[in-house]
Amino acid sequence: MSKLPPVEKLPLSLRKNIRDEWDTKKSSIEQQLSDILTVQWTVDVNPNQLYAYATDGYAKESLGSCIASYFEAAVYKLKEFVANAGEHGLKELNAICYSHIITIDLDDAKRFSYCGADVHEGKLRILFAPNNLGTNIDDALSRNVLLNALNEAPAPTSGAATLSFAARSNIRNEYESKVEEIRTKIGQILEKPDIKLTPNFEDTFAKLQKESKANADFRSDWESLLGSFTGFYWEGFVNQLKYQKFDMDDMLREGFHEGVEKGEVAFRIVEKLKYSSYCECEIEDGVLYLQVTISPSLGRFFLTITRAWSTELVANIQPVHEQNLGIECRRCCSRS
Repeated sequence: MSKLPPVEKLPLSLRKNIRDEWDTKKSSIEQQLSDILTVQWTVDVNPNQLYAYATDGYAKESLGSCIASYFEAAVYKLKEFVANAGEHGLKELNAICYSHIITIDLDDAKRFSYCGADVHEGKLRILFAPNNLGTNIDDALSRNVLLNALNEAPAPTSGAATLSFAARSNIRNEYESKVEEIRTKIGQILEKPDIKLTPNFEDTFAKLQKESKANADFRSDWESLLGSFTGFYWEGFVNQLKYQKFDMDDMLREGFHEGVEKGEVAFRIVEKLKYSSYCECEIEDGVLYLQVTISPSLGRFFLTITRAWSTELVANIQPVHEQNLGIECRRCCSRS
């Protein structure tokens, strides 16, 4: 719907309420926001514009108090966000909302029933639905609403393949903090301390995002699991290296190094598997790939069954020179 023009002149009683209940609090709220978000933030709101949408009740009778309530709730919710998201999440928020401005605006796209939020041109916008200005004020920047707003906003830096806020946060919190320990274990088992793990997050994200838009059954939280479940494949790889006794058999290790001559293990999604119905391993150009397809089960559960798959990971490794060991790389895992 098209936006209404601002009301030219507000009633005297309403102007007094705005002066007493909003104007006197604005600078304090801006300072609180700046303290919480560690950079200077400002509030941009036009009472005359908002009054055009005030149909009755709180917003109609006490617009100044209503505006103050929105931003006081925002202070509380942003403080809660920073406490949960930590320093990196705070930096991301400030980068995504690069104008460092918070405002109130109409949800003209009708995305929310009562209220919500988005990021528009670097501004964090508190949104109200038509005829619902002043309704459910405390929910406008609730945790899930704010996370979705950041997730749907353009990334702070451009690139060929861009990860969402949820994906970046999960990778940072659940993958990067653990992967070095896992890589070290693999290096010890294979007696190759410089072994490389390549998660291919951007490629995985792009393929799963495309599938999520085409598949209604695709789990909605897949972005917030990208790092976690990629890490599960590495954990499964460790388990199967031990199960296949690579830590005890120098000939198996020799065969691995012959075949995986680049010393790299990578994860990827492929269109079709060669040996298995669920996932498999493939040596290609000296790299061992742990690969899966986007099947209906993957679309519905997105890697929730990887722990079960990983119990039979890496049955065999095929050297480039088969005469060394004569063992075949058939698949990385099969469903138990």
